[in-house]
Amino acid sequence: MRILVTGGAGFIGSHAALRLLDEGHDVIVVDNLFRGHQGAIQSLAACGGPRFRFAQGSICDGEFLSDVFARERPDAVMHFAALAYVGESVERPVDYYRTNVVGGITLLRAMRGANVRRIVFSSTCATYGEPNPGTTGIAESTAQAPVNPYGETKLCFERLLRAACRSTEAPPLAAVALRYFNVVGCDAKGRLGEDHRPETHLVPIALEVALGKRSHVALFGTDWPTADGTCVRDYVHVEDLIEAHLLALGALGTGEFRSGKFLAWNVGTGRGHSVREVLDACRRVTGHPIPTKEAPRRAGDPPVLFADARAIERDLGFHPKKPALETAIADLWRWMQAHPRGYA
Repeated sequence: MRILVTGGAGFIGSHAALRLLDEGHDVIVVDNLFRGHQGAIQSLAACGGPRFRFAQGSICDGEFLSDVFARERPDAVMHFAALAYVGESVERPVDYYRTNVVGGITLLRAMRGANVRRIVFSSTCATYGEPNPGTTGIAESTAQAPVNPYGETKLCFERLLRAACRSTEAPPLAAVALRYFNVVGCDAKGRLGEDHRPETHLVPIALEVALGKRSHVALFGTDWPTADGTCVRDYVHVEDLIEAHLLALGALGTGEFRSGKFLAWNVGTGRGHSVREVLDACRRVTGHPIPTKEAPRRAGDPPVLFADARAIERDLGFHPKKPALETAIADLWRWMQAHPRGYA
């Protein structure tokens, strides 16, 4: 197949492109390199050779996208391109709606013009907002009530996909939204890594402390109603996450999922790790003490948040192959040691 991957120079998108290349597909990456990395593109080009192509540009540029679709004629789309910082979305909601919603609309129009009718969308557990007190595993039936513009924009595009799948236009769209929880790790062979700027994710921040790039990790609240007083989250290895994308893409071409369907699944391990447990795992992997400092709670942080992932297991046969947190940390630690400045 020929798969167009938007945001394919970013962390998750680049890993999706790499796995598609490893599986023998042709891959076209579209990315404006605002937060994606030229280094990731270079790695993908080295792995994919003539089966990999890169088009630099914005998903908000309809003429650019239409030209890419006309030239490359993809069979399906994996859509990762987005702005994705919760705090920034509160400060800059207009930018988030433009990229995540208007950009998504522009992408769908380009797909329609090229008669491309299958899309797998990178969504988020942020569409669920703050779960009710006592809620633990979040299922797909949980009410979606986002509490920040980032979650709102992702939910808005989910709703648009649902409407497009119900459209009377023929042939109808077939779409999957995968709602991620926390994603960790990197390519086990070291071909790609994780390099966010700014970095806000717990595991890479802890590993930056081990590398001597930071002095400590901030603990945002130590009096949460959990076993050790720190927040609990679900961490899924990025390679397992991408496996879910391939299963979803395959489902869109078969049987009841062939057309006119909108489907959504949570992707996680179905269990949680506290912040202290994550840091202890980082210490075991690195051999570094990784100091911490207590900091005030962040507004909107629920104490416990992990996936009820039984639906994707039932429907697609998805099982995490790398459920151990130390495995993901060790994969990323090797890459960060080899690339202490990231992709720079």
